[in-house]
Amino acid sequence: MGNYFYAMLHRMRYIERWSLMRNVQQENLQEHTLEVAYFAHALALIRRAYFPDLPSPQPETCVLLALYHDVSEIITGDLPTPIKYFNDTIHRSFKEVEGEALDLMRQGIPHEIQKDYEAYLYQEAPEGQEEEFQLAKPLVKAADTLSAYLKCLDELALGNHEFKDAADATRAKLLAYDRPELVWFLDNCLEDFGRTLDDLRAGRV
Repeated sequence: MGNYFYAMLHRMRYIERWSLMRNVQQENLQEHTLEVAYFAHALALIRRAYFPDLPSPQPETCVLLALYHDVSEIITGDLPTPIKYFNDTIHRSFKEVEGEALDLMRQGIPHEIQKDYEAYLYQEAPEGQEEEFQLAKPLVKAADTLSAYLKCLDELALGNHEFKDAADATRAKLLAYDRPELVWFLDNCLEDFGRTLDDLRAGRV
């Protein structure tokens, strides 16, 4: 079949997100994936530094899971959440399609290194790393939702009120995770995302 995996990853930039929403500034899957990786890394470090009594995953594990968490969408596209979860039948069918997409992606990895990708591609822990993945996967999910929330805030800042309900629902979802590192990020970092470049450069508060 050929070693096409990396060429497929290159096409991640062509997959547009939020397809049912009117976007002032379009976001593609590659942009989203990179941001989720940044946030997953940050949340892992924040958890380890500020909440040392809590079990923490390795930041590197979080980054790798984040990098591949949506890779199936290169083939399936970004199915809007209201459709994906419309009913159990649609959700089960989509999971089957998603699994086949991941299988197709795996087949494009050079054979000698397929095993090195499988855990992150399928988001399933290899033997002996179950606890590590159990700690890392919810953190990556929180980072994924955080990225979506910031997209909503960006659109609202640009005057696009279509994202108002999505912003409210996504913030509620973030808080429902009840993750102290996420709350710390929201309390200490979120405000700066709304500042101008001049304010950030000047260190204005």
